[in-house]
Amino acid sequence: MTTTFSTSDICTAPPRLHVSSRFVDDVEPGPGFPFESGLPTSVEETLELLPTSAFSCWVRDTSGLIGFGRTLRIRARGSDRFTELSKAWKAITDAASIEDEVDLLGSGLMCFATVAYSGESEVDSLIHVPEFVLGRRGGRVWMTSIITEGATPVPPVLKSEPLRRVTSATSSPGDLDSSSWADLVAKVSQMLTPVGDSAEVDPFTEDSTLRKIVLARDELVTSDDDIDVRSVLGELNRSYPSCWTFDVAGLIGSTPELLIGVENARVTSRVLAGTYRVENDPTSEMPAARKLLSAHKDSTEHAFAIASLQRSLSSVADDVSVDERPHLLPLANVIHSASDASAHLPEDSCLNALDIAAAVHPTAAVGGYPQASAVAHVDELEPLDRGRYSGPVGWMDDRGNGQFGIALRCGQLEDRNRIRLFAGAGIMPDSDPLAEVAETEAKFAPMRRALGLE
Repeated sequence: MTTTFSTSDICTAPPRLHVSSRFVDDVEPGPGFPFESGLPTSVEETLELLPTSAFSCWVRDTSGLIGFGRTLRIRARGSDRFTELSKAWKAITDAASIEDEVDLLGSGLMCFATVAYSGESEVDSLIHVPEFVLGRRGGRVWMTSIITEGATPVPPVLKSEPLRRVTSATSSPGDLDSSSWADLVAKVSQMLTPVGDSAEVDPFTEDSTLRKIVLARDELVTSDDDIDVRSVLGELNRSYPSCWTFDVAGLIGSTPELLIGVENARVTSRVLAGTYRVENDPTSEMPAARKLLSAHKDSTEHAFAIASLQRSLSSVADDVSVDERPHLLPLANVIHSASDASAHLPEDSCLNALDIAAAVHPTAAVGGYPQASAVAHVDELEPLDRGRYSGPVGWMDDRGNGQFGIALRCGQLEDRNRIRLFAGAGIMPDSDPLAEVAETEAKFAPMRRALGLE
């Protein structure tokens, strides 16, 4: 049974957790073995073993973490949501007793987390501590149990149940239909000041002149039957194996953008800005994408994203390095302009992955540029509450390691048969409203296809 706490409750009297991580890929089936029919050998088999609800996951291709049940749930809202969640997590880890025979990234005490994009949101930011975690990395499989003091762990016996593909879904406009959203794009683009063709973006100098604003739109998808989350996740993982597929607190999606990764004080990040919509085949369309994404609008947009990351990451980490030139990241339906970054945390740093995510959120890719001015305008101009869309989503452990992606290409379950999808686009002074609508349509496509709409 899930116990929900406020962050102040946790910090005042943190529960004592007992944690045990052990490999299960070298254990003979028998009492306590979690798989009724033996260790699964594919993503499809693993998905069929999951419950149809009440689980969390963070998976990339065949590696990742899946959590069952909830030992704790911690919630926060407002401008201090990152700080409050981080303090609560540190209080929990300090009080925990941990036996970790696995010692791989994600073993031991860990949690899943999803944070609202804006401090103005009416949606909770959450940490979920699962009761059991199934992990797979480097070809090894392990199980972690996380229980409160005095409780007895009862490992789940995972029985196979066929996936149920969504077949009766229909969609309807969200807060704005595409025409009204295009009108908003036109209005916003006229508010922005262009950057000259020869101008450079200085990551450490920002003025209040608005250069870019990211606008989001939503649509509602309903189904006659319950949505089988396992099937949706399977479709996303199969179609986008290089992306991070997630389900945390009903926020379901597959993001190509790693906001922050921390492993033993090494920090990594991937910046995306600029989108080419694939018509037929991403491989054959790479030359056309390269031409489009090197044009002034998209190259300037990407420069804003890099500058935003350099500035924010440098406030908490050393030796920040960003690719000198962006590379193209081809996905099934779009091609992005991408840059990878790395840094190191100082030796005396007590920051965890969520703290680093807080320092760099929101990037220019989801808020705009310059950051403070753009974000204030987003809150004012957008008619919708983004909730956790475009906020950090991922996991972290007791050692400060973790991965947080930007919650993109995703939807928030509102009921067992209803999910709200989100997509956004970076608006620049020379943005074409119809082209921006087309970009959001391309970004809706992964979730629409996974829900049987395309």
